[in-house]
Amino acid sequence: MNPLRDLTPAALAELTDQAVERVAGYALRTPLVRLPLESGPAEIYCKLECLQPIGSFKLRGAASALSAVPRAELQQGVVTASAGNMAQGVAWVARELGVPCDVVIPEGAPDNKRQAIERLGGRLTEVPYATWWKTLEERGFDGLDGYFVHPVCDPAVIAGNGTIGLEILEDLPDVQTVVVPYGGGGLITGIASAIKARRPDVRVIAAEVETAAPLTAAMAAGEPVPIEHTRSFVDGIGGKTVLEDMWPLVQTLVDATAVVSLEQIGAAMRMLLGRCHILAEGAGAASLAAALTGKAALGKVACVISGGNVDLPVLAKILRAELP
Repeated sequence: MNPLRDLTPAALAELTDQAVERVAGYALRTPLVRLPLESGPAEIYCKLECLQPIGSFKLRGAASALSAVPRAELQQGVVTASAGNMAQGVAWVARELGVPCDVVIPEGAPDNKRQAIERLGGRLTEVPYATWWKTLEERGFDGLDGYFVHPVCDPAVIAGNGTIGLEILEDLPDVQTVVVPYGGGGLITGIASAIKARRPDVRVIAAEVETAAPLTAAMAAGEPVPIEHTRSFVDGIGGKTVLEDMWPLVQTLVDATAVVSLEQIGAAMRMLLGRCHILAEGAGAASLAAALTGKAALGKVACVISGGNVDLPVLAKILRAELP
């Protein structure tokens, strides 16, 4: 079953308006700050979702989804499949609601994210990447019977993510381009639907990493296609393909993609930390990397810094300009 089958961008924008109140009880209204540049291809602003209590925008979607569910449906607990950030969001909200949380996590997930999930009370089930991906596709995992929160393909999750777009428009009404890291598509479609409902002229660009750029491949082919996926320190974005359920919304709402290298992402992370004292993980800095290369167009550009959960040993290497 695809809960997004009949979901139009206009309907999604309406759901985002409804999600504002649900999200407000859990997530911060994060700042949009101008990046201090001497010169460059654009006037760049950063939407700092890395400052959320869990260090990621995922808290918005988790709060929106679980706050919309009748409490009786949560008595057996909640379940999600996540490489780390969505799991933290679901675990955070589950803890606030007083219900248990189980997380299906892929082997090799960063230690700092695993530890954070457990600190929040989440119970981990570690599986091979292929099994984890199958859990996303099948929306569940045998033996875990709680309410399943899909990290991407859930209208309420996407609507929660879309509240970021509303805040960007409030803080920068004349924004021309919004750059969003592309993972599963739930972040960018939420933001794009909210923005384009009010400002259809704003371009929305998906930032991808060269080691795994499924949306770029899908746009070239006109449909989702499998790609070679190489694991790297940029663990929060880049899958083996675009999720079929997401493709109709993505191809309608995303204007273009910008593929950046691991070196460019590392440089963006160093710039954020050195100039702005902001810690971003690899996925979170991909949007800024795209803007700094000029691939994200000119004018006033808002880059969504989606998360800041990075292992310290990885960060140490990046700060020395080494690739982990």
